[in-house]
Amino acid sequence: MQIVLFQKDIVWADPQANRKRMREAVVSASDADLYVFPEMFSTGFVTSPEGVAEEAPSETLELMKELSRARGAAITGSIALHENGRYYNRLYFVKPDGSVVHYDKHHLFTYSGEDKTFTAGHDRVIVEWKGVRFLINVCYDLRFPVWTRNRGDYDAAIYVASWPVSRRFAWDLLVRARAIENQCYVIAVNRVGNDPSCDYDGGSVMVNPYGELEAACSDGVEDCVKVFLDMEELKRFRCKFPVLNDQDDFLIKSL
Repeated sequence: MQIVLFQKDIVWADPQANRKRMREAVVSASDADLYVFPEMFSTGFVTSPEGVAEEAPSETLELMKELSRARGAAITGSIALHENGRYYNRLYFVKPDGSVVHYDKHHLFTYSGEDKTFTAGHDRVIVEWKGVRFLINVCYDLRFPVWTRNRGDYDAAIYVASWPVSRRFAWDLLVRARAIENQCYVIAVNRVGNDPSCDYDGGSVMVNPYGELEAACSDGVEDCVKVFLDMEELKRFRCKFPVLNDQDDFLIKSL
């Protein structure tokens, strides 16, 4: 499977400007099966979403559907959404046939106060696309291995993020750890630039099940990179070294 990672700067609190940038990025990108954007890519990481979050049904979701259909590829990324009186950090996974799977961020970032204004999701979500099962996650979820423990039900984990420079060391380590411990590919897409609170320098990568970098965007600048997810290699590795068969039962029973 061919996947394009978009490491983007984000215009603060301006969905219209960011939708324009999204359209330009997807239209100019090479052909792929999946395009991945960062966390809250239409607004930046807002923790005071009043007047900034998009109203459901979201204009950004409609654009994602349009671009997905035009390119014949899936598109994913998260936005700040206002729906039925609540705010969600919602990741959409859009397919060319117009179908949509969504995941509401489970681990809200209490350090920034995200939990005070957003509603946490409770469902762990896996979406299948072209024979690959993706576990979809948002940013802070990366720190919680029990939540993302592979129960033999996914092949790749996606993390979209607004992860600041100050904690970049943790990002680099945890992305590799999630790949190794879950014997899966990890697609991790972070933003660059700055907002009123933080600076961001990217670190967008795909890591293989051995914990090795398959490809990476350049640090500190807008960039995109195309990667190849090799399902045959994943199957060979899991068959040769069946780590997932030996995981602790209590972890599965507790979830």
